[in-house]
Amino acid sequence: MGTQESDERGRGTGQAAGRITGRVTGRRALLGAATLGAGGAVLGLPGTAGAAQSGPGRDGEAPGAAAGRGGAGPIGRLPKPAIIGHRGAAGYRPEHTFGSYELALDLGADIVEAGDLVPTRDGHLVCRHEPEIGGTTDVADHPEFAGRRTTKTIDGVPTTGWFTEDFTLAELKRLRAVERIPANRPHNTLYNGRWEIPAFEEVLKWQDEQTRRRGRQVIVYPETKHPTYFRALGLGLEERVAKLLRRHGKDRRNSPVILQSFEPTSIQRLNRLVDNPLVVLLSGADTRPYDFVATGDPRTVADLITPEGLKEIASYAQGIGPTVDLVIPKDKDGNLTEPSSLVGDAHAAGLILHPYTVRNENPFLPPKFRKGTAADAYGDVFGVFQAYFATGIDGVFTDNADTGVLAREDFLRR
Repeated sequence: MGTQESDERGRGTGQAAGRITGRVTGRRALLGAATLGAGGAVLGLPGTAGAAQSGPGRDGEAPGAAAGRGGAGPIGRLPKPAIIGHRGAAGYRPEHTFGSYELALDLGADIVEAGDLVPTRDGHLVCRHEPEIGGTTDVADHPEFAGRRTTKTIDGVPTTGWFTEDFTLAELKRLRAVERIPANRPHNTLYNGRWEIPAFEEVLKWQDEQTRRRGRQVIVYPETKHPTYFRALGLGLEERVAKLLRRHGKDRRNSPVILQSFEPTSIQRLNRLVDNPLVVLLSGADTRPYDFVATGDPRTVADLITPEGLKEIASYAQGIGPTVDLVIPKDKDGNLTEPSSLVGDAHAAGLILHPYTVRNENPFLPPKFRKGTAADAYGDVFGVFQAYFATGIDGVFTDNADTGVLAREDFLRR
């Protein structure tokens, strides 16, 4: 998930429109079944499942048909609220590494956000928090890359460092991941240099391996990062994502890959390219998605979360990923107030909600939930989880999947 965090379609009419409606409805049924605990067999295992499910009319099936189709080794229900491992287990390992992804599964995450997707110079997709990699890799320790350090403007913000689009995949593979926020997570620095940067195609293969090894379908939740910026560079993300998903048979509505983006037009483009469940990420109410800025669309996130705005999102996506502040606003001191109407409004539009991000450390918690003043100390994160769960959200992104699982157990026992 990207820089929009606090710390850091229409096509045709008639028959064509009917196909689009069927696709959106079917995918929403799938995503709801996976995250709300509805339905039974909802996501087929890769490989033979794709062939078994390739019957007539991929775009024209009846609503909910995807949830009812068979396939080799489908998983059952996921609990509500679902626990989504944010960049893996970022609270315990350097983010977006296979060490982080695998630990998230070990800790009980239902879904792993394996991939903030950014491109390389030679057109591959890799998993990094941002295209600027000075803070998440050891690139500064490589004198051969010193000349690559530069300043670029991304989504209107000047940024200095090293950027994935200036490296080939082979060059990036010479780097190693490091902890992004060592002041908050000094224990994670123990693992600096241990893992390389994953390519998205490697993630898709890893997903299959983990599914076989664990005996349950592993679900991943990649994000397209700064799509407008990269499209202007001739490195469009959506087509590359779709090509890889098709290559691995994971471009269908019942595939175990949920796609997300902070730019609605990126999700609309993906909606035309693949059948996967789609989620629009939403930052602060007074912000504008950068694709809106680039095209002169005056709307803000506040416009998108009105009943009318949510209805529009539901025409091409199945869910939203709002910042937690849109679910429960904070007062001037940063403490939680009363929940907004967003959960009810989104559900009324047929959308699921996966807010981001709950973290254990004090600086990321409302002041009343902090314990002491240490930047790396844990506060009463269980209390924070309970407040968000009580709103009726369908899942939550967290850097600490084990804490989220325990908090869910507490909540469901009430």
